[in-house]
Amino acid sequence: MELPLAETIYDAAIIGGGPAGYTAAIRAAEYGLKVALIEQSGLLGGTCLHVGCIPTKALLFNAEIWDHLRHAANFGIEGIGSPTLNWAAVLARKNAIITKHAKGLDFLMKKHKIARIEGYGRLTGPALNGVHTVELTAAGGETTQLQAKNVILATGSEAKMLPGLKAGARILTNIEILALDQVPKSLIVIGAGAVGMEFASLFRTFGSEVAIVEFLPRVVPVEDEEISKEIARLFKKRGIEINTGAKVEKVEETEAGVKVTFIDANGKTQVKEAEKVLVAVGRAGRTGNIGVEKTRIEVERGLIKTDEAQETAEPGVFAIGDIVAGLPQLAHVGAMAGMVAAAKIAGKPYRPIRRDRIPAAPTPSRRSGRLASPRPRPRKKATRSRWASSPSRVTRRPPSWAITTAL
Repeated sequence: MELPLAETIYDAAIIGGGPAGYTAAIRAAEYGLKVALIEQSGLLGGTCLHVGCIPTKALLFNAEIWDHLRHAANFGIEGIGSPTLNWAAVLARKNAIITKHAKGLDFLMKKHKIARIEGYGRLTGPALNGVHTVELTAAGGETTQLQAKNVILATGSEAKMLPGLKAGARILTNIEILALDQVPKSLIVIGAGAVGMEFASLFRTFGSEVAIVEFLPRVVPVEDEEISKEIARLFKKRGIEINTGAKVEKVEETEAGVKVTFIDANGKTQVKEAEKVLVAVGRAGRTGNIGVEKTRIEVERGLIKTDEAQETAEPGVFAIGDIVAGLPQLAHVGAMAGMVAAAKIAGKPYRPIRRDRIPAAPTPSRRSGRLASPRPRPRKKATRSRWASSPSRVTRRPPSWAITTAL
């Protein structure tokens, strides 16, 4: 760990090197501020780059190509024969993409003269004479301190786990499933949000028998109901079993894999067994053990409340990314929040994030997206609608969905 000089006072210290944190660091440096970026792992990019958006999309692209090859004759392509899947090569490509982007981030830090600090950062309390003190703990346990006029918290999130369960070789989160050394013969996915649906889709394409168990009445429940219905129809057509309105009672490891017991929508007990189970029931912000209790920062259900400039109730302390109450846990939202916070610190003009105008594009194999918040349910007396949806049926592949609203 490279220790900062005790007498150095940074304009902004950012705790967390994910999309929110590194974007804030770059923008603050572009404004001419002296910036320190603190990251415990030593690798920039956060969940999104290493065990989230980027590797998942890389695998989804592999799955799409694999699907095209298996149906090459439908596209007038002959002579392919019987393609075989080299899973080790698939993982190698995924890892190479991660490494390339991580090196790109390292270059950007050097280009903008941002101080890279490797260690675990936590607040020590309110500012003293306008200067905050951040405690830094190295991997070996030694501690030091860093001083900054402003602190931006960008500590990200981690996968939630069902009570009593622990991630391992058979019970998986997004981290473990991206490192599997072979495609599982069967997979149960608990949770039908974007993460669960994406993994269900790509492993089904690669040959796994997949069953989804979702507590809410429909899959991808944050999207419009018609999109949920269409995606469910397409998944069932591909042989993916979907159980909605289902409450998981128990997850047990067996000699052959795992066994999941749940109550279905009709109140009947069901038992399913598979080689692996993916728990994808949401993400929790990393707001514990970062010193918020020593400040006036307000925490709501584990997430930090901020104003429109991303500043917390503690003056000079900002929060961005997955730890912010009321903002969706999306990489581009965190990045935008980082730019807003950097502008506020630098005294530059900024536009607050419009929470009703945030685009999203879950990718459960076939693209769906929206340019704003999901549409409200129609009123009894319908007026001129501001919403439109459009399915695309250009190819044999399931439709791509786009939801738009007048901005």
